[in-house]
Amino acid sequence: MSSRSLYRHLTSTTTQTFHCSSRPCKLPVHLPSTPHLSHRCNITTAALSDQQIASLRANSTRLSSLIHSTATHGAANRYGSHPDETGLTRLALSPADRLARDWFVAETKSLGCEVTVDAVGNIFAVRPGIASKENGGKGERRPATFAGSHLDSQPTGGRYDGVLGVCAGVEILRVLEEEGIETRGDVGVVNWTNEEGARWGVSMMGSGVWSGANDLDEVWALRDQLDGAGNEGRGRTVKEELEAIGYLGSHPVGGEDRFHMAAHFELHIEQARRLEELRKNVGVVKGVQGYTWLDVVVKGKQSHAGTTRFEYRADALFATSRMISTVRAIAVDMNALATVGTLELRGGASINTVPGEVHFTIDLRHPHAGKLEQLTKRVKRMLVEFADKYSTKVQTDTLFHNPPTIFDKQAMACIAESAQAVMGTKTVPELTSGAGHDSVHTSKHCPTAMIFVPCKDGLSHHPEEFATEEASADGASVLLQAVVRWDRQRGDLGD
Repeated sequence: MSSRSLYRHLTSTTTQTFHCSSRPCKLPVHLPSTPHLSHRCNITTAALSDQQIASLRANSTRLSSLIHSTATHGAANRYGSHPDETGLTRLALSPADRLARDWFVAETKSLGCEVTVDAVGNIFAVRPGIASKENGGKGERRPATFAGSHLDSQPTGGRYDGVLGVCAGVEILRVLEEEGIETRGDVGVVNWTNEEGARWGVSMMGSGVWSGANDLDEVWALRDQLDGAGNEGRGRTVKEELEAIGYLGSHPVGGEDRFHMAAHFELHIEQARRLEELRKNVGVVKGVQGYTWLDVVVKGKQSHAGTTRFEYRADALFATSRMISTVRAIAVDMNALATVGTLELRGGASINTVPGEVHFTIDLRHPHAGKLEQLTKRVKRMLVEFADKYSTKVQTDTLFHNPPTIFDKQAMACIAESAQAVMGTKTVPELTSGAGHDSVHTSKHCPTAMIFVPCKDGLSHHPEEFATEEASADGASVLLQAVVRWDRQRGDLGD
């Protein structure tokens, strides 16, 4: 933030005495940016007034440049003539992902961070706080306050999903340096491994191992469904690919030896239309809806299409079609979401054969645990009813269940107060995320909350995914202030 911007945001200026490394100096408490960081004067978050914190802003031009420059690593699927009009093919642990990781490590180290990589490739970049710097840098280390997200993409993804959150975290570090702000505790940025789940079929993989939800050895042994370019997998394991790109870290992951956090804040595009409909640039995420994945096999009996009358058929596909349409009807009735994402005919299907076996999957979502359970029971009961009605049999297995997540109220309050300051409004929309995020796993071990900014038409997991420079910067400014507010309230680090 420039000194002119700070002056514009303040109605008055108070002068206090602070100390540089070599001499005392008098300067306004708003601490304008200085061109030479080595000669800046420092102030602690504890000494910052509410007005000063409310004036902190991310640099929108710099943040936008960061987002687009990182997109050179895996740029693909051009949709326009402008240089920035491409999507991303940057699957986890691919060569393109390695380049993005290398950038992240170099950039954060240049800002004075200590970088740690754990055994599943999660990267933690930490800017030491005052407590850590005591006794010649041998002071007591406490968990850092983190901003976090991911740099990997879908096979035909966009350049904002996850990337915005990581780049905004780097921008926070740069603003803290420019403004000479010393945090009481450590502050960091984390890049989580394979949030998208596209290569190995396990979403939020790195944060899941970190939290203990996923077993490290089992994750290491997973074989890829897609290669690094989004083509058919080559049977490469997670561990092999971590080794291949040089990010099989030595730090323990999961259990008591995991890299601990004081709090986790995540900035992300909404991936829906609510903020766009409200014409708001920022929303506070109060939680993530739960979801259940079902694997369904419907078995009938193959027979001749020209000789088998309807009353004698055991048509697995016809029964499935009725099931699929009714799944949606049940979801609409319960104000939920349901998706049949895959469908496969098995066993010698042909144009003149009544289908004998169908395999499909169902994704069920609801923000309330009780309603999700009720939705799942209704769907399973309906599947049996239609199977019986059309002389077929159905087998249903639960592939995955993730209960709804409610974020920490105190962390949400930090975001809400920051959003009010940035947007100049007394009310900020509260939203529930329809998609899973790494914050789901961090919330199991530390105070966690998220910030949403709108994306055009709610489009995500698509090359044309887009968030405006203004909205991105507003979200990053809220993230910056939330991290500073959280650090200020940590008191004597007895958290």
